[in-house]
Amino acid sequence: MTGPSVSLRRAGPDGIGRIERLLRANDLPDHDVREKADRFFLCVDDSEELVGVGGVETFGPDGLLRSVVVPQGKRGRGYGSALCDALEAHARQEGVRTLYLLTTTAAPFFRDRGYAEIDREVVPARVRANEEFTDFCSVSATCLRKGLT
Repeated sequence: MTGPSVSLRRAGPDGIGRIERLLRANDLPDHDVREKADRFFLCVDDSEELVGVGGVETFGPDGLLRSVVVPQGKRGRGYGSALCDALEAHARQEGVRTLYLLTTTAAPFFRDRGYAEIDREVVPARVRANEEFTDFCSVSATCLRKGLT
């Protein structure tokens, strides 16, 4: 069985508020979304209904998967996996070979997608310098990595 069909839409000025609201509703950091709007995406289904949001920041061959969330009423339908597939494909197109992320609640989901838990110290310095690592995510957050090649 295949998952749902989704498309990524760049956040743009109209989408930023929607992203911020969804992140806040799910206790995810939204402090820098406006200044990094070009790195965030709305994920929509075939009827153009919002089924998730997420972001990818790139640092040469390394990337940081950010703020992946599906609205409560859309969970359990495969949208999270479809959203991650789309974000990973976008990262590959941008030349990213390794994606990193921090999570306090979704480590099992990402492990099922092939991400492996790692110590923060092995994350490349340019990724670790990101505010996600330095300011927004608790030091107790699980750090994960996935090769995209």
